[in-house]
Amino acid sequence: MSDRTTTVGRLDEVVSTPEEFDRAVSQALPVLLDRATSYTKRFLRETGQWSEDVAHEKFVLRWGAEYLERFLICGRSEVPCRPLFLLDSLVAKQHSQPEPFCYHPDLLTPLGRFLDGIVARAAISRDALIGLYHHCYGFGPGDVIALTGLNGSESQRIYKNFRRWRDSGWQRAMDEVGMTEAELNELSSRQERHPQRFNGESERLIRFAQAHYRKSEPDHYPCLSRPQWEEMFTQGYGYDYRIWHLALCLDCMQTAWALGSKGTPAVDKPRVELRVRP
Repeated sequence: MSDRTTTVGRLDEVVSTPEEFDRAVSQALPVLLDRATSYTKRFLRETGQWSEDVAHEKFVLRWGAEYLERFLICGRSEVPCRPLFLLDSLVAKQHSQPEPFCYHPDLLTPLGRFLDGIVARAAISRDALIGLYHHCYGFGPGDVIALTGLNGSESQRIYKNFRRWRDSGWQRAMDEVGMTEAELNELSSRQERHPQRFNGESERLIRFAQAHYRKSEPDHYPCLSRPQWEEMFTQGYGYDYRIWHLALCLDCMQTAWALGSKGTPAVDKPRVELRVRP
């Protein structure tokens, strides 16, 4: 019996405690990732959205990794369970939703992959999160500081985040989603030729991606009412929430802008003006 078969067999056995779950899955992460990735590839094939190329391979690998991460987080609270069955059910549940995020046909276009890549990265990287203000709205560090009402040491961090994203973070994100130089140049060319149409298409996808990835951090997911935003800015709290949520919600960003502008805005009203390069 091969090592892989033995590992799968262990995952098929019932684990009764969180500690048993951790031991079982820690020895089988490559197998679990391969299983989640294979399911995603199969579903994309069944829906006619699969192509045999590097970009699609990287796409399913990234989604397989996201499903595996969710499995590792929720699995400890699902014991007793059979880990293999739990992973299968989690992936099946994601793919059986009325409009699974990874099924969105535009996500496999160059524009969709670009936006999905930078927004997904923003969910796990502060540098990418701050970079999102630039890519989606054309903001620089000073604009972000003015919009979010930061001061002192927090302001200095914004400049550092921008610099690191520009120096290395952006290229790493592009490599992860398999964006080629030709595809990036074509996106820039489309933006120059038809800016209004391009930004309109970008806004539709950005809103879709933002709503999905906000849920990766539930405490930061809910949109606040205008009075709640006003209280937060007036009382001077919630800096981390502002930075996170406003980057991932255009509607709340415009609300915050209106509260801070007082008729003499430090920055123009936020609207989608996609920037391909940092």
